[in-house]
Amino acid sequence: MGMVAFGPETVYMNSMPVERLIAEGRVWRGRQGLPAGRALASGWPPLDALLPGGGWPQGGVVEILPAAPGIGELGLLMPALAAIAAWGRPLLWIGPPRLPYPPALAACGIAPGRSLLVRAEGREALWAAEQALRCEDCGAVLLWPGCVGPREARRLQLAAEEGGTPCFTHLPPDHPPTPAALRLLLRPAGNGLEVRIARCRGRWPAGPVVLERRGALA
Repeated sequence: MGMVAFGPETVYMNSMPVERLIAEGRVWRGRQGLPAGRALASGWPPLDALLPGGGWPQGGVVEILPAAPGIGELGLLMPALAAIAAWGRPLLWIGPPRLPYPPALAACGIAPGRSLLVRAEGREALWAAEQALRCEDCGAVLLWPGCVGPREARRLQLAAEEGGTPCFTHLPPDHPPTPAALRLLLRPAGNGLEVRIARCRGRWPAGPVVLERRGALA
């Protein structure tokens, strides 16, 4: 497993805890914390109206199940990720199928150096996500584990609650349900994205809601 920071200076590491990265000055630690409350606005008002607290759970796992890769699942997250990056918190990308493109992230408001890539698969990816979620300095975790068992899902959820950090777990559309706080099914809908809430703590499943495509929804 390795890690790389996006930006002018690229740093590679092997299985290094986030706490050590911060101690060695390899991750900038923001002095400004996350806003009060347990929800983070998604940047999509029609979706926020369906979510408990009006946004993504700050300390919870959000499972994202697109009908096919690349239909807009990352664009759905960009407004919230840009807000987190603006507060000085790093974003950890664990096992993405493709290398995130820094200029595209910058166009969405995520400055170079605010993202860290963790090269890991399977159990290593789940371990890295759990460690990062327990670190209060981590802004958000984006995870592509392939699959998650019930036990691993509970561990991720508990770690997210402990650290107050959101985890966006990308799974195949036929993945079995888990104890995650939120489960979203995504489908293309004309020039937009259809979002259906299949599981939601504190509220009945809802939707679908169609989000119109805009600059970030790609």
